[in-house]
Amino acid sequence: MTKLAGRLKKCGPYFFLVIIPICNFYLMEFYTHNPFTTMKLNVHIMNIVLFEAMALFFFGLFGRINIALIVQTLFSALYGLAGYFVLEFRGAPIQPWDILSLSTAASVAQNYEYKLDRDAVLVLIGFCVVLGISAFQKVGFSSRKKENPSPQKGTRLKILLRLLCAACSFLVLFGYTRMLHDEDIVQNKLKLYDKLFTPTTIQYKNGTLTAFLMELQYLSVEKPDGYSKESAAALLAAYEQEATESAGTGASEMPNIIVIMNEAFSDPAVLGDFTTNEDYMPFIHSMLAGAENTISGTLNVSVKGGNTANTEFEYLTGSTMAFLPYGSVPYQQYVKDETPTITSHLKSLGYRTVAMHPYRAGGWDRDTVYPYFGFDECYFQEFYKDSAKIRKYVSDLADYEKILKIYNNKQEGEPLFLFNVTMQNHSSYSDWADYDNFTPDITVEGSNSKLLPAYLSLMKLSDQAIEALVNYFSEEEENTIIVFFGDHQPTDSIVNPVLKFYGKTCEDLSSEEETLRYVVPFFIWANYDIEEQSGINTSPNFLAAKTLQAAGLPMSAYFNCLSGLYEQIPVISATHVRLADGTFTDVKEQSETLNDYQTLQYYLLFDQE
Repeated sequence: MTKLAGRLKKCGPYFFLVIIPICNFYLMEFYTHNPFTTMKLNVHIMNIVLFEAMALFFFGLFGRINIALIVQTLFSALYGLAGYFVLEFRGAPIQPWDILSLSTAASVAQNYEYKLDRDAVLVLIGFCVVLGISAFQKVGFSSRKKENPSPQKGTRLKILLRLLCAACSFLVLFGYTRMLHDEDIVQNKLKLYDKLFTPTTIQYKNGTLTAFLMELQYLSVEKPDGYSKESAAALLAAYEQEATESAGTGASEMPNIIVIMNEAFSDPAVLGDFTTNEDYMPFIHSMLAGAENTISGTLNVSVKGGNTANTEFEYLTGSTMAFLPYGSVPYQQYVKDETPTITSHLKSLGYRTVAMHPYRAGGWDRDTVYPYFGFDECYFQEFYKDSAKIRKYVSDLADYEKILKIYNNKQEGEPLFLFNVTMQNHSSYSDWADYDNFTPDITVEGSNSKLLPAYLSLMKLSDQAIEALVNYFSEEEENTIIVFFGDHQPTDSIVNPVLKFYGKTCEDLSSEEETLRYVVPFFIWANYDIEEQSGINTSPNFLAAKTLQAAGLPMSAYFNCLSGLYEQIPVISATHVRLADGTFTDVKEQSETLNDYQTLQYYLLFDQE
């Protein structure tokens, strides 16, 4: 019995080396949510493996179980606590690109009031208990030998074992991280949640540290092959000279330019025909059919179901997500200083520049990014306090009333560039019954879906609102251009009923068919004579150049480059490339043709002083 007790006593620390990392994982998650209600079983197992490997790494590094467990527990407690406060203060968890903003975070940290709720207090108590237990596990690597022990050899053996333990566990951690950066494994094998535009959901569903490791791949962007800052600057100067030489007299009068990126606006009919009780977007359909003084067609955006900020990034900057890591969000990760955009270009021409969005200023860090883009004025949720809503979001019609307020209060003859991101059509589309201000009135023949009719009914309201705005400006004397486009299609659950008519789901689509899930309508309309065009198939990165062309305004060097490239490759998105002859391909296949574009994009985003 004494021998058994002695063996159990010796095994105790190793038992805790297994148990305490599991406790640390769950305690860290419990700071902000209950992991047993948000995570799938395989995700629990993955995170436990991660924490076990971390503990073994610290064991190999420090050589003693108690120190290894104390270090891991302190890390878990402090990182989890920091994440708790970050989530509390800004509504999003800690992300890798926050490392780039540590100095800013430190400078504003003192402005917050730090309070813990009951769950967080209980978690801290739990960590204290774990620390107390860890402190007593005073066992390390043994170097004793039964016969003729040699202290020198024992020390070398001890160091070797520690290095082996640390190296093996580090390889596990490295492999774990690499696995999380493989899109096929993440989406198809592990079935992890990977929508970067909802970082809190990623944390809740995948685990705090696993989510952080998943996002590490988006921290930096590799330079294009053969890139140098000097050659990029020379290339930009060449396009600047070309733009100067080709510039004509320009517009006799600089028109007002009102750009509306409509939240989740799309036409599911691009996926296949279906029958409704009435046309849910008759005005948009008429604009696409070749309306007077209108340029129209479809945009191939780089996102679906979310990541709104990426489409507006492509429009405003002329850059493409095709050259940036999949899943990245430039607003949050790469825009850290003044960045050339259509906004800054128009500002240099004498335009008043205004950005508007009827939701939170901090969404996608717009309140930080917009000034970098050249917007002099930014209006967010507070500006819309008296605005009517559809469900819980400001309606498009009410949003456009605010546009008219800005327009009517400007100085006569002052050219206005106004960029507006709407909010009316934001998901979810299943909760409309909770509100008394919206009832779906579009029905879909042959479908029992409740989501699709609700979505189409919202499209109908958006269609009516943009028609009213166009009608208003058709009576105005000041030359005005309105640019309208959707940011992305809704999630798969909304459009699957359409595909079901053809015996398919979103999972059954071929690569080329899948691109239809990234198609949204656009038009550029003027209240004066411009050359009509219809049936255009392009992408958001080219649309700003088209806006400048329609307005008869001079091009910047970058937009001049894009204008020429468009003639060869009119569609460049994160999902595909389409050549002028209709050939379907990808960015890698066109790397040589796109070299100038990629070089200039990298230079303007990351390297220009």
